[in-house]
Amino acid sequence: MKLVIVESPAKAKTISRFLGPDYKIAASFGHVRDLPASASEVPEKYRKEPWARLGVDVEHDFRPLYVVQKDSRKQLTELKKLCKEAEEVILATDEDREGESISWHLLEELKPKVPVRRIAFHEITREAVQEALANPRDINDALVRAQETRRILDRLFGYELSPVLWRKVKSNLSAGRVQSVAVLLVVEREEERRAFKKAQYWDLEATLAAADREFMAELVAVDGLRVAQGKDFDPATGQLKNGGTEKVLWLDETAARQLAETLADTACRWTVLRVEEKETRSRPNPPFTTSTLQQAASSAFGMSPQRTMRIAQQLYEGIDIGGGDREGLITYMRTDSVTLSERALRDASTVIRKMFGAEFHERRQYETRSKLAQEAHEAIRPTRFDRTPDRVAPYLEPDQLKLYQLIWTRAVASQMADAVLLKTTADIEARTNGQECVFRAQGTVIRFAGYLRLMDNLQKENLLPPLRRGMSSDNGELGVRGVQPEGHETQPPSRYTEASLVRQLEDAGIGRPSTYAPTVQVIQDRGYVERVGQALAPTYLGIAVTMLLRRHFPEYINVQFTANMEDVLDEIANGRRDWISFLRLFYFGEDKKQLGLLPTIHSELKKIDYPSIPVGVDPNTGETIEVRLGRQTAYIRRGKGGEGNIAFLPPGLYYDELTVEKAIELLESQRQRGKELGKDPATGRTVLALEGRYGPYVQLGDSEKGEEVGNRISLPRGMAIDDLTLEKALWLLSLPRVLGTHPEKG
Repeated sequence: MKLVIVESPAKAKTISRFLGPDYKIAASFGHVRDLPASASEVPEKYRKEPWARLGVDVEHDFRPLYVVQKDSRKQLTELKKLCKEAEEVILATDEDREGESISWHLLEELKPKVPVRRIAFHEITREAVQEALANPRDINDALVRAQETRRILDRLFGYELSPVLWRKVKSNLSAGRVQSVAVLLVVEREEERRAFKKAQYWDLEATLAAADREFMAELVAVDGLRVAQGKDFDPATGQLKNGGTEKVLWLDETAARQLAETLADTACRWTVLRVEEKETRSRPNPPFTTSTLQQAASSAFGMSPQRTMRIAQQLYEGIDIGGGDREGLITYMRTDSVTLSERALRDASTVIRKMFGAEFHERRQYETRSKLAQEAHEAIRPTRFDRTPDRVAPYLEPDQLKLYQLIWTRAVASQMADAVLLKTTADIEARTNGQECVFRAQGTVIRFAGYLRLMDNLQKENLLPPLRRGMSSDNGELGVRGVQPEGHETQPPSRYTEASLVRQLEDAGIGRPSTYAPTVQVIQDRGYVERVGQALAPTYLGIAVTMLLRRHFPEYINVQFTANMEDVLDEIANGRRDWISFLRLFYFGEDKKQLGLLPTIHSELKKIDYPSIPVGVDPNTGETIEVRLGRQTAYIRRGKGGEGNIAFLPPGLYYDELTVEKAIELLESQRQRGKELGKDPATGRTVLALEGRYGPYVQLGDSEKGEEVGNRISLPRGMAIDDLTLEKALWLLSLPRVLGTHPEKG
């Protein structure tokens, strides 16, 4: 019996259909070993070692301490039993770094006494598996070292920096090498939004007609001055860029309405000044990589990166497609390559020529952007191009079909001819009372659909009527149906969505295909970022943590620094860099070259103050206003706090909307919202219900009336100020209360 080990039962089930009775297919259920997750997992003999909490012996070449994961013990025992019965062990885990690492850990733990072969394939089809079996190889040690280096790097970063956050911010927080930079990107975008100054501008839209067909034209110039558009305004000031020195006309509402009235006059003469036709070509996108698939699925279906990868994994590992057949429908889904194999190029050509004709086919091989594309070596594509979405639809769940159709369409389109478009631009002059206004109309005609034939009308035609230079309203060739003023407002930069954050991480060179989706998910799970509709907004906790790390450890949450580390990991994977010297430089540093993580923490720890988030200065009192973190919620503090100078932040109020004016409004409204419930019959003092740093509470005594302030008691969870009565408040203020003597302990 030959034992084939893969990661998952689904993958094992598919492969078992291709191999005969001489093979036994078993699953490892992912990684079987890892660094210890807690102190209890560290073996007894290592617990007193100074490096035990890290799980990495930093004093001896960063030797990792691996332990068998609790969930893996039973399966590992089963695999050891199967190894003893086997005449050969074949490791068939995925072909990326994680897959290579799983195979290495299995080999280290199983220690087979029989020959061991490593095979890899990027699609789970009969042909691919048989080809892999015919071409076995050894485990790639460089790939294993790269994965191991990433794991150790992340452990050192998280386990050394996270305790700083526990001490200075809040317990149970975490810092992460990639995660913290992802949060930084979201925070920086929120800061841009907060600093953004809006500008209002107006223009005109004319409804014109020629040859009995209406078309729209927009005002672009008045008396030779270009009409200002959104791109002309400085986001930091809300004013025209370069101090308004460029020759641009900024129309306000009054001017726009006056101009519209003038142009609506029948005395106004409209004339076509020029008509320009230009042929352009639209090229199809390359087939999907991991990140572009996640972006497309989010845009098309609102799928999160995590869900996209989960469904893609199902399509990769195998689907029952009738007649007893089971096969992977797509190639490996964790890849940064856009290339296609020769077989895939031939298959695509055959399908395109059959479906649309030879003129719609154009063989293309796209160039991968990544300098050292290091995950799978082919783009995400269907394993068979003739397996159209319609053919597989009966066997797929709705979301599986959506994703398969997206992948199939993108891959097929990538091998189709360019679309040929004819773009028409017409400038039309409106002249009245010595004033010259130029309107512009634009249209597009598809001359040859090319790949757009497949794209379900993704690009609609916008036809203009036949126009020629000299056509005029004087002779009735050009009709004017109306001129409408339109107001616009510049918009702050959009918050990231999950998909656009993945794109930004990839563009910045941060993370790799296997880490994008987990990174986006973990920053939400940690409470640093939350979804607002489809957008991602930083929480005040995320902002406070980011500000602390940015102030005291700027190089470690620096985008370029993190991207450079990814490049080093690629070099290690390609055998061009020594992993131990890299870890030593990162952790311990080198004199005058790089301080190192550990010395930096020791140097900065005493300098770190409790993080606060600046809001501004109260113009009335000159006191600073800031956001601070409470036990349950964030709150505003003015000056040194105290009564009337603290207000909790309501849910849904994010940092981009928290102006000084808004903060003062909250402070004032919550001070005024203090509800007078009545008088305490025992003392005669006022009983108040107030909002404070830790939420709503009741207080005995009103200092503004000169009364002595006594007891304060927080309201129980679920009780609101509006629910309070004097009776309830007095009962709360009477706590804690002696009920009697314990019968046994006295």
